[in-house]
Amino acid sequence: MTTGLTILIVIIAGLILTGLYFLQRRQVKFSKQVFLALGLGIVFGLILQLSFGATSKIITNAIDWLNIVGSGYVALLQMLITPLIFVSLVGAFIKLKLSTNIRRIGTTVLVTLLATTAIAAVLGVLSVFLFHLQGADFVKATASKANLAILKEHQTQVTGLSIPQQIVSFLPSNIFADFAGTRATSTIAVVIFSAFVGVAFLGIRKDYPKEAAVFAKGFEAIHQIVSRLVHLVLQLTPYGIFALMTKATATDSIELIANLGVFIIAAYVALLGVLLLHTLILVAHHINPVVYYRKAWPALIFAFTSRTSAGTLPLNVEIQTKSLGVDSPTANFAASFGLTIGQNGCAGVYPAMIATIIAPTVGINVFSIQYILSIIAVVTLASFGVAGVGGGSIFSTLIVLGTLNLPIGVLGVLIAIDPIVDMARTLANVNDSILAGVITAKRGGTLDEAVFDDVTEVVESTL
Repeated sequence: MTTGLTILIVIIAGLILTGLYFLQRRQVKFSKQVFLALGLGIVFGLILQLSFGATSKIITNAIDWLNIVGSGYVALLQMLITPLIFVSLVGAFIKLKLSTNIRRIGTTVLVTLLATTAIAAVLGVLSVFLFHLQGADFVKATASKANLAILKEHQTQVTGLSIPQQIVSFLPSNIFADFAGTRATSTIAVVIFSAFVGVAFLGIRKDYPKEAAVFAKGFEAIHQIVSRLVHLVLQLTPYGIFALMTKATATDSIELIANLGVFIIAAYVALLGVLLLHTLILVAHHINPVVYYRKAWPALIFAFTSRTSAGTLPLNVEIQTKSLGVDSPTANFAASFGLTIGQNGCAGVYPAMIATIIAPTVGINVFSIQYILSIIAVVTLASFGVAGVGGGSIFSTLIVLGTLNLPIGVLGVLIAIDPIVDMARTLANVNDSILAGVITAKRGGTLDEAVFDDVTEVVESTL
């Protein structure tokens, strides 16, 4: 009976995936495909849980098969991170007209990303106070063995490292190992290496222009290959989202989600506060936020549904350059740095919330200004090196908790509802990187106002 029901569930899932394929063949808008897949995954998962129970063997077996699609999609996205960062950053240096632009662009992008992350941490702390979550009294469950195993796996990568040691770990001692993603900090190591390659190219372009031209031409070919790879993988997004959402809603207990609902609401309030902060920054720079959000919307929606900043990178750059009028080097710098530095949601709001929730359980007065400032400082420093895929928030949060000497038990419980929160976190991350590009271009005088003001120029990714 169990085997028969498992086969039936897999067949139904296969039929839904086939339906999504036919929609793709009929060239339905990509955003509609993604939203439909999201909705179908939620409904299908809830039906499975209500019918058989979140921990039933039938669900476990069926999800194992569906994981071929969901986990396979995530694995392919992770495969793209390193080549995407490398070609985007080096390509940005190649497109720079003057090497003196590097300091201006790099400084403004980094200041924007880190400053907004620090304020995002403040918003996370305030949200915990607003909903009275400090002390973790709202937690009515214990962490599952699977979630504790996830934490243990991530914790082994940061145990015993002080903040200065973590900063040193960002440096690439073996770039081939980092290209293979063997370390938790491999992503930012690739960013650093790519920046060195870019600076070296600028020196070669000045002294040996012919050789530099050959390199630039060859690199453009590599960039086109990587772009096509991204195109191929992102075509799988509707199928991956359906599988991932089905798994999340079928296996995450409805009762647990209800018990942790107050945390979900608090997180979304804090993340909405981050978007309000972004809006105020736009207004302060005399940039129309209505036009901005209308044009950034496709990337934000993709980020929300796919839960991957890295997967959004090509659409991020395309929207900045074609819709918002940001010059190509700035757009590539902002989008690439935004993958690993100063993610407002995953490395700002979330770690600050968790630290504020847990601190009172060990007798710390979280209302102390000194302690709040220490949370903000640690969160901002720990925001370096967060990978732009699922799990990055856990890594940054463990660094913060370890630095502040806080226990991690509550985090093991909250992982159960992480996909729900992660959608909004990823949207905030991507919006901040787009914001950094627009602000940097505006301050540097390279923002094409005509392109920005042209409301007909809106990128809609159909893949």
